[in-house]
Amino acid sequence: MEPSPRYYAPRGGLPKQTDLTTDRAVFTEAYAVIPARTMSDITASLLPHWDGTRAWIIARPLTGFAETFAQYVVEVSPSGGSGRPEPDTEAEGVLFVVEGRVTLSIDGARHELTVLTEGGYAYLPPGSRWTLHNTGGEPARFHWIRKRYERVDGLEVPPPLVLNEQDLEAVPMPDTDGTWATTRFVDPTDLRHDMHVTIVTFQPGGVIPFPETHVMEHGLYVLEGKAMYLLNRDWVEVQAGDFMWLRAFCPQACYAAGPGRFRYLLYKDVNRHPSLRITP
Repeated sequence: MEPSPRYYAPRGGLPKQTDLTTDRAVFTEAYAVIPARTMSDITASLLPHWDGTRAWIIARPLTGFAETFAQYVVEVSPSGGSGRPEPDTEAEGVLFVVEGRVTLSIDGARHELTVLTEGGYAYLPPGSRWTLHNTGGEPARFHWIRKRYERVDGLEVPPPLVLNEQDLEAVPMPDTDGTWATTRFVDPTDLRHDMHVTIVTFQPGGVIPFPETHVMEHGLYVLEGKAMYLLNRDWVEVQAGDFMWLRAFCPQACYAAGPGRFRYLLYKDVNRHPSLRITP
């Protein structure tokens, strides 16, 4: 029987004065690795119109690097939240709960996301009027991925979507005997969506057997386990709580040696022509 999902969530705090400064944090011309312990009290940000909330902003658009998205790990205290969460009317969003419980309202309809072990997910179209509050007794932690929606003539904006991982079947990659599988929250052939947020799972021994090199930018947050990950020319050891940020065309591969499964939350931009306007 497949074990219930477990999701890593940061707690903040500060490293001890006796800890070694040396770590795996790196920012290169092709990729960045933000290790779990980097998400401390001094790297958290506060957000306008959010009460009882702090966020670790682990990706943001940077000219000449990854340009399509921002990703936060948000911590909301009991009774905290926001009635005005999104400042950009053209921004779409995805929420994925890793700990606790939040109450989400989209255009006036209330949707209560599931607790830690069930993996609540929400897609928020551009222009949505949504609110989010922690009505429980413990802090809630979730990922918030934001992207400026790319409209296409003849394609409607996709509607809001509220799901949870427990209700979905992971789809094995061909010829992998189930050692590499992807949990998809939206239909990959639905061209209304210009980004996908999925969960990728490797069983021990699972691999990406070639250096993937493609136009999509990636954000990979390790939810569980550890693995060796190829980033450009470097094999990097990553573990739960680490974040990898990949520029377009950065070669990547993976070897999940175990002892448990290796899982990450994956962002990529999809289903659109590349812009021919070079930003300064």
